[in-house]
Amino acid sequence: MKKVIRKFLILLIIVIAFIYVSQLFATNQKGESTMNKQDETFEKSTFAGGCFWCIEAAFERLEGVFKVVSGYTGGHKENPTYEEVLAGKTGHYEAVEILYDPSKITYKELLYIFWKIIDPTDPEGQFADKGSQYRTAIFYHNEEQKRLALESKEELEKSGIFEKPIVTEIIKFIKFYPAEEYHQDYYRKCPVRYSTYKFSSGREQFLKKVWGENMKEKESNSESEYEKPSEEELKKKLTPLQYNVTQENRTESPFNNEYWNNKREGIYVDIVSGEALFSSLDKFDSGSGWPSFTKSLEERNIVANMDTTYEMKRVEVRSKHADSHLGHLFEDGPEPTGLRYCINSASIRFIPKEDLEKEGYEEYLELFLK
Repeated sequence: MKKVIRKFLILLIIVIAFIYVSQLFATNQKGESTMNKQDETFEKSTFAGGCFWCIEAAFERLEGVFKVVSGYTGGHKENPTYEEVLAGKTGHYEAVEILYDPSKITYKELLYIFWKIIDPTDPEGQFADKGSQYRTAIFYHNEEQKRLALESKEELEKSGIFEKPIVTEIIKFIKFYPAEEYHQDYYRKCPVRYSTYKFSSGREQFLKKVWGENMKEKESNSESEYEKPSEEELKKKLTPLQYNVTQENRTESPFNNEYWNNKREGIYVDIVSGEALFSSLDKFDSGSGWPSFTKSLEERNIVANMDTTYEMKRVEVRSKHADSHLGHLFEDGPEPTGLRYCINSASIRFIPKEDLEKEGYEEYLELFLK
């Protein structure tokens, strides 16, 4: 009887092992299939435009862009470090590699954006950053990209926007080396330092001077067709305080505003457009007397600008679609982000979790069900 049981157990172990190996193989096959499908769906583009922090930030928020990686390309040194590239002896450019879905955003649109975030006339680098590693270039991955890049460069030259010659090179892509982890998503990890750097470098001022009102990046298949109300309509819709804060960049009184001490669960949306901005889950008592958050609920709805009023350098935050002044961003918040979004109550409206579905924000309900 014991022998029969032993044989049965051995057979059972063999069967279980077979099933496990079969499932593992199937999982691997599925993973390979997914990777192959992704490879077929997405395409790559590579651009060098000076400091890769700024180039990464410009492309990463675009619909259709799956991933943007900062790194080095165009040189002779294998696996270079940032220090080596910075020394200017590797031949590498600071660049970004973009993985994008061509059915949602085209290579031509990526080129359009690239030209509008650089100075293509500078052969020595970009703005305050000088050196071969900061030069501009388009690295094409195939002949179609080369053709489109050459055409876009020719169009820019003929446009007369720049008086100086366009010196951005168009080079065949060979290999890309990702930069160190602390460089990836720098504009997210260190938003205050990033915004300060971008302003101090002169990039922001140059782009505004050249492109003016048309500086705003063109987005493929824009997520919103929102049209901001006229000044007259806003004055009817908003209270005087809300208008002064959102439209005239004023600041309300601390400890004497609607949400500074609000502890209810829910989300905060722009008072003008209703775009989702912050969650109560990220709200904390900063002691400042204004609503404070460690992060935004929807990063794509937040725009950071350098504010130099009152002889100070601060990072102002505005809503993307309504362009409402919200408040300021500081790097003195608690972990895990270390950030403090200091926001005016007059710029936002609170929607409690029980009203999310009724008001059309049901997608955020799951945040409060965990």
